[in-house]
Parts: sequence; structure tokens; C-alpha cells
Amino acid sequence: MNYLQQAHRGENKPWMFLLTFFLIAGLFIYNLLFFLFFSEGIDISQEQQKLFELVPSKNFWLAFNLLPFVFLLGLLFLLVKKLHQRSILSLTTARKKVDWSRVLFSFSLILLITLVSFGISYFNDPTQVVLQLDPVKFGILVVISLLLFPFQIGLEEYLFRGYMMQHLGALFKNRWMPLLLTSVLFGVFHSANPEVAEMGYTIMVFYIGTGLLLGIMTLMDDGIELALGFHFGNNLLAATLVTSDWSALQTDAAFKYTATQADTSTIVDVILPVLVLYPIILLILSKKYNWNNWSQKLFGKVTGKGS
Repeated sequence: MNYLQQAHRGENKPWMFLLTFFLIAGLFIYNLLFFLFFSEGIDISQEQQKLFELVPSKNFWLAFNLLPFVFLLGLLFLLVKKLHQRSILSLTTARKKVDWSRVLFSFSLILLITLVSFGISYFNDPTQVVLQLDPVKFGILVVISLLLFPFQIGLEEYLFRGYMMQHLGALFKNRWMPLLLTSVLFGVFHSANPEVAEMGYTIMVFYIGTGLLLGIMTLMDDGIELALGFHFGNNLLAATLVTSDWSALQTDAAFKYTATQADTSTIVDVILPVLVLYPIILLILSKKYNWNNWSQKLFGKVTGKGS
């Protein structure tokens, strides 16, 4: 069986899918509905400042925001095993075991690309960011990030690129619809982030584009190992490298953007990767893992039987 066909290894009745989806995605749905209907007139940065005044520790609030993902990922795994009668391995990969070398490679790749890009940008124009490194706070931040971000990115990858993509493949009997729907939903569920209010909906290109990148990785590679490594590396650096007053992650990162709000250059910085960097990343991965038959893997049919 290929990766999308793994849904047929267990019970995949529609009510099971809907129950699991709404239980696990409830946090995303709540944040989206609140943003759409109740956030008008609310200054996110001011609300965050009130929280920091209540408990003056960004590390505390980062851990507080990440802890629910520990519970949700555990609940997803429990529902997959007990309700759907499937193994977690079948939700992870079509291989006989998880390929951790793939996780490590994609993690290292995005770390290298991000650090090099940041270094070039910083030395070209150091006025854009300011060094704010506090060794103690930064050390605690790194520990929290290494411990809890795997649960946060794990939930998003197992939910969107794993559970949803597999079950939508079984429903639509093709590959392009699960890829498109999960990528759009991935972007929509991130639309409640403070960056959207500052940058406008242009940044949705970045969120949806990132969903497409991770989805293509999953379909071409028959597993979510590459997506897990990439997503973890991206979020780890987003928390520890640079922060800003208008970002979703308010952390004691090593650097901070000097701008009090998003400007045109920042918008370009988040759109450019989708158009230039992401295709390069896919090219690198395709060469390393000998991806072929792109048309079939991205647009072909999904049957209930192997191969």
C-alpha cells in the first residue's frame, strides 16, 4: 500500500472521521471563529502585554500555549488506535518503519537555509533586527522549544498531512483534492495568527504555500517524515532566532525585529520563499530520494487496494 491507501488498513467510516476531526481540530476551529466574529476592535499586542504583566515570562506563556498540543496529539493517537483500529506507523509512513534519517535531513536542510538566509540579510542590513540575547532566558527557551514543539508540529502534521490527507484520499479517490483541501485548511486555521492582522491576507499565500510544500513532500515520499523534520526546524527557529511585537510567537529569541509592525520588505520575505525557495527545496529532496512519476503521485487515483 502507498501512503494514502493506509486509511484502508482500519475502520474509516465517515462518522469516525468527523468525530475525530472535530475533537482534534477544535482548538483551531475555536481560534478561527473567535478571530472572525469576536476579535474586531481587539488589539492583539495589547492583550499579549496584559498577559505578560500578569505573569512576566514569555517562556511561561510559550509553554502554556504549547501544552494543549501534548494532550491533542495523544488524543489523536488514541482515536486512531482504538476507534479506527490502525497503527500509528500507518499514519506516519508507508514504509515498514519510520525513517528518522529523513526527519533529520529535512530538519537540517531548513535550519541551514534559514540560518544562511538570516546571516546574509543581517550582515547586509543590520538595522532590521537588534540582538537581545539573554543567556538564561534563551537557554530556557531552547529547552521548552525542544521539548514541546515536537508535539505542536506533530499534531499539525499528523492531523493535516496524515489523518486528513489519508481519509480525504479514501473519500475522493484521488490525490490532488486531499492535497489542495488540507493545504487550504492549514492556511485558514493559521489565519487567526497576529501576523495576519499586521500584514494583511497576503501572508495567507505563505501559510497555504507552506501547506502545499509539506503536502507535496508527503505524497511524493509516501510518508510524513520529511514534513515533520521541516516543520520542526522551521518552528524551532521561528521561536529561537527572531521575534517581533506582532508575531504569533512572543519569545526571548536571540534577535528582534526593530519594526513595530510588518512592512513591505517583511511581506516580501514571507512570500518569496513560496515562489523561489520552496521549489528549490523540492528539487533537492527529489534528487536525494529519487522522486519520479510526479503526475501520478500528485494527481493520480487512490484505490482501496495496494499499489
